Amino acid sequence: MTEPITYAGAGVDTEAGDKAVELMKSAVSRTHGPEVLGGVGAFAGLFDASALKAYDRPLLASSTDGVGTKIVIARALDVHDTIGQDLVAMVVDDIVVCGAKPLVMTDYIACGRVVPERIADIVRGIAEGCEMAGVALVGGETAEHPGVMEPDDYDVAGAAVGVVEASEVLGAERVREGDVVVAMASSGLHSNGYSLVRRVVSHAGWQLDTSLPELGRTVGEELLEPTRIYSQLCVALAASVPGLRAFSHVTGGGLGANVARVLPKGLAATVSRDAWDLPAVFSVVQAAGSVPWNDLESTLNMGVGMVAVVAPEDAEGLMATSRAAGVEAWTLGEIVADDGRTTSPDTIRGAKGVDGGAVYLSGAYRA
Repeated sequence: MTEPITYAGAGVDTEAGDKAVELMKSAVSRTHGPEVLGGVGAFAGLFDASALKAYDRPLLASSTDGVGTKIVIARALDVHDTIGQDLVAMVVDDIVVCGAKPLVMTDYIACGRVVPERIADIVRGIAEGCEMAGVALVGGETAEHPGVMEPDDYDVAGAAVGVVEASEVLGAERVREGDVVVAMASSGLHSNGYSLVRRVVSHAGWQLDTSLPELGRTVGEELLEPTRIYSQLCVALAASVPGLRAFSHVTGGGLGANVARVLPKGLAATVSRDAWDLPAVFSVVQAAGSVPWNDLESTLNMGVGMVAVVAPEDAEGLMATSRAAGVEAWTLGEIVADDGRTTSPDTIRGAKGVDGGAVYLSGAYRA
């Protein structure tokens, strides 16, 4: 007699999926305020948007992203509860740059095999990140893909929606000559450039449990440091700093390319590399792989996770607020007229197809 073919026999364990949902419920519920209706498990997340009636012209801001190959480190260390914070940061901090307040987020996890405890760890990390960001986790999906992914493989993605008053949108249109460029410190590598970093680690012959004196911890601990979430701080700054012009979230492309995205044509931002002490992980990666400095700074954040452009009279107050929130901040440079330079390797323009301003980099990093 032919053995019957079942869904479980084909590699999809629905009972494991149900157990994962039960394990994650409490963490997800903690992100829900009275605006969230229906709880966990509905086909769609419901969010009461009545507060938008108070806006004259509410604009919805949306973003989606993943964590990239940082997941390889999480899998190798069997530590899965920090990747979620990375995911939330990569999504919501793209929304806040326009001055929007993130409202809701959803996640998607694809895996080769559902291990309930591992999926629950991932979602718990996402939920904790949502709590830090002040956003409700209103839905998600876990998909088991046997035959497409290896049993212990997984990937995560997320999307979020926020709202901003049309008259209060931040961006290049507000930037003026003489404005101050302020850096807000990163927590480390964040979630970009890990293909480069992992190649350097392999080249150096390091293991994830290798302790490096320069880092004061193991390679794995450094690489898995969660991405800083700036959203609540940025929302507070947008509401309290009248001279705030723009934010730039420093992700793929590095500091220069991302700042260039929020500058108008005809203006440039100066960035002095000697304005801060370069965190050790960046110089360690550079030295171990003999990575060209211009390649390193066009890939990694170099210790700056968020940038604010602000009127001169409000710069000190903005930095004081950031420091009070536990995020070190300092002056990077200022907004000047774009002199049209194109030949210098320290000039960045045309970032991500934006026909806007330029960034002039100068000086050398302080180790």
